[in-house]
Amino acid sequence: MTVRTDVGIWVIPAQRAVWIPAMTPHSIVISGAVSMRTVYLRSKMARKLPRACCVVNVSALLQQLILHLCARQKLSRKSRIHSHLIEVFLDQLETVRAVPLQLPVPTEVRAARVAAMLQQTTGDGHSLESACKQAGASRRTIERLFQQETRLSLGQWRQQLRLMRSLQLLAAGETIGNAALEAGYSTASAFIAMFRKALGTTPGRYFREREATAAASR
Repeated sequence: MTVRTDVGIWVIPAQRAVWIPAMTPHSIVISGAVSMRTVYLRSKMARKLPRACCVVNVSALLQQLILHLCARQKLSRKSRIHSHLIEVFLDQLETVRAVPLQLPVPTEVRAARVAAMLQQTTGDGHSLESACKQAGASRRTIERLFQQETRLSLGQWRQQLRLMRSLQLLAAGETIGNAALEAGYSTASAFIAMFRKALGTTPGRYFREREATAAASR
């Protein structure tokens, strides 16, 4: 899934979850076949949880808790059993590890134009200098704006964009080679190296493990 808000974009691979704080307007786009579960928390229960959206790893225990909660009616702390279940769930949420699959979106007009152009032309080799020129600013100015607003250099931002685009393509059924080229990587090996750096495994192994985990949870 891909989640978009006013401040960023998050790609959520299989067997991961996205945390979305209350009152956050967002949209969700699905890539490939997806089965999704959603758990809602009262605001007072989320005081120790992140104040911004994030993608997180889901442990085997947390996955089963989510499935169990979604199969039940609304829980109440007045019930001793429900109260224990809620506490275990919250404990698990507070210890999850975030996955670096966020693409912060700049809001300054010229930087936003560059970001929009790069999103539309992920894999065609659109030069950064050309995008900056069309946006009405120098490369140096756009670099400064991206650093200020996204904490990423322009090159790092595009690399993150390409990684997230490749995940969408793989989820939709593209081969590793096609996904790499369409997302803008020069070679499949360059893509595999970036994928391993971000997710700790190769694309092929990740999606095989995903299928095995999904089959085991049915």
